Amino acid sequence: MKELALKYGCNPNQKPARVYMEEGELPIQVLNGKPGYINLLDALNSWQLVKELKEATGLPAAASFKHVSPAGAALGLPLDDVLRQMYSVPADLELSPLACAYARARGADRMSSFGDWIALSDVCDVPTAKIIQHEVTDGIIAPGYEPEALEILKSKRKGGYNILQMDPDYVPAPIEHKQVFGITFEQGRNDLKIDEAMLENVVTENKTITPEQKRDLIISLITLKYTQSNSVCYVADGQTIGVGAGQQSRIHCTRLAGQKADNWQLRHHPKVLALPFREDVSKPNRDNAIDVYIGDTPEDVMGDDVWAETFTRQPEPLTPAEKKEYLSHVTGVVLGSDAFFPFGDNIERARRSGVTAIVQPGGSIRDQQVIDTCNKYGIAMAFCGLRLFHH
Repeated sequence: MKELALKYGCNPNQKPARVYMEEGELPIQVLNGKPGYINLLDALNSWQLVKELKEATGLPAAASFKHVSPAGAALGLPLDDVLRQMYSVPADLELSPLACAYARARGADRMSSFGDWIALSDVCDVPTAKIIQHEVTDGIIAPGYEPEALEILKSKRKGGYNILQMDPDYVPAPIEHKQVFGITFEQGRNDLKIDEAMLENVVTENKTITPEQKRDLIISLITLKYTQSNSVCYVADGQTIGVGAGQQSRIHCTRLAGQKADNWQLRHHPKVLALPFREDVSKPNRDNAIDVYIGDTPEDVMGDDVWAETFTRQPEPLTPAEKKEYLSHVTGVVLGSDAFFPFGDNIERARRSGVTAIVQPGGSIRDQQVIDTCNKYGIAMAFCGLRLFHH
């Protein structure tokens, strides 16, 4: 198939719409549903991300995309009981490494992942399909599907769930084109290989970067490669925990992603894990209630006039002092940036989210100020020397 007609473009008024190949066949097959323009942008970007994560680490990978940026990306590392609860994975559900990867990717930022596009590096198996079955999601791309997994996915959205199969051997042309306002842009495709060699130039006094941190820094860089810029990415334990995308200011991006990372950490707090939800509260409403409870206006879900809508009893507040104390013990988080940090304020903000290792291109006239700030807190920082803007 050389061409696939779409319902419309980015918006309903943008017709006609299609995707097509000028040479050769499309590397995707539609197994179910009718994907749209934005669906395909998410699918093709997210597929590249998980494919590269698998190649770089040797582990199954998954991504949860919204509006052409990852809400989460992760490797297939095991889930403990706390993560199962945080990610709404039943305690008795058998998990494969691929299922763990998607649970982690979806669980990184469940608010942003609502209605996501899913990418899997490996053939979708039944455990992964069973997790996806109970999530609100627009579609999925994978190199293949086990027969039973495919049937489970086809049952979603009254049979209309979007399912794409990607040719894993497809290699795009080295030159890519894009049109804006009737003008054609041309550039070489960003086929930069990201590996541990990009972490060798450690410019801080602290030169120690553990193997786990190196893995997580690689995850951050590959994630940034497919995140709308400006972007930064916090990673812990083989998964993203805070992605900031498309911000005009680097510090705003660091703050946005840092707040998401802090929220992920606070979801481990005993008070959050013990929230007494009513059985009839849906997962999306639970996710929203947790987000509000952790945030600056908890009274919106636990106030005297509203708590009974969500909980069986009125929860105790998680006070600002309790949140600060809990987060003060967080450590071992890593941070990647798609371009240089122009000021040390980014490091100050990252430190408050437990960051102990950083990778960024370097090249700012204030590099020494940024290095000095890292040295102040004993943070290790590598200059990879290469920018990763994505637009």
